Amino acid sequence: MSLPRFHVTRGRHRRPNRLGRALRAGAATLAVSVVVIGVTTTPVNAEAAVGYVRLAHLSPDTPKVDVYLSKLGDRSFATQVFEHVGYGVMSTYLALPVGTYAIAMRTEGSPASSTPVLTAQVTVTEGAAFTVAGVGKYSGLGLKVFTDDLTRPADGKAKVRVIQASVAAPILDVNLDDGTPVAKAVSFASTTNYQVVNPGPWVLRLRPNGSSSTTTLGVELAGGSVYSLLVLDSPRGLALQLRADARGGATAPDGSVDTGAGGDSPWLAMMVVVIGVLLVAVFVLVGLRLRRTRQLLAIRRS
Repeated sequence: MSLPRFHVTRGRHRRPNRLGRALRAGAATLAVSVVVIGVTTTPVNAEAAVGYVRLAHLSPDTPKVDVYLSKLGDRSFATQVFEHVGYGVMSTYLALPVGTYAIAMRTEGSPASSTPVLTAQVTVTEGAAFTVAGVGKYSGLGLKVFTDDLTRPADGKAKVRVIQASVAAPILDVNLDDGTPVAKAVSFASTTNYQVVNPGPWVLRLRPNGSSSTTTLGVELAGGSVYSLLVLDSPRGLALQLRADARGGATAPDGSVDTGAGGDSPWLAMMVVVIGVLLVAVFVLVGLRLRRTRQLLAIRRS
């Protein structure tokens, strides 16, 4: 009777090791995940010349849009898509290799093949920065390319400009609380030149033309930094947002994001990692369960 048992035992040893297979499959999955991450998060070559572009929706009566950014004549650059962009939304600066880019705005949820509502082009040069914004009323909506001067002010000063996106106050003045003018007679859908001011805590006072009422915003202006004051409409009146475009000592705009040279979002890479780890865990658990089942069957047969 021992001989059959010996053959049965040898037969079990010759069966494929499911746990080993599961672990090998899990390891292979994780390896593939790492390879995919290497592909999807490949950054712009550190030595490549880059410029900076940010996107904004500044039309008060225009619904949300999807914004597409692509590089002309470069198929290796994956089109960047920014969905559900509503009024008052302004992106961080995108670090882009030098070249000419096409920006297209489509109605929210429209397919990528649909005709854009608006299109524009911007030529990115090394170290330069631009804001591409949908501006104006919906009936006369347009895409404007604003050149952003992010050179740091000297002598510890700060620089401030105004981006006027309020239709409720089509012309307005902006001053500091000591009366120092930041901008005068700023018209709707325009932006001003930068004004050099002393750093420190300030109260920005905005007054619509022909009105005695003011809207204020307390701010801290850091020396050697560059700011944009965004003027928006809101259900409660005017809304002011101060954006730190570039802070002193930095070599790139605040919050600039490397889009890569054809790579996708870093969130995709993170998802790949998580899925790979979960698959490994599942394979290991299944292998352990099979091993436990075989042990129980062996005990029962003995």
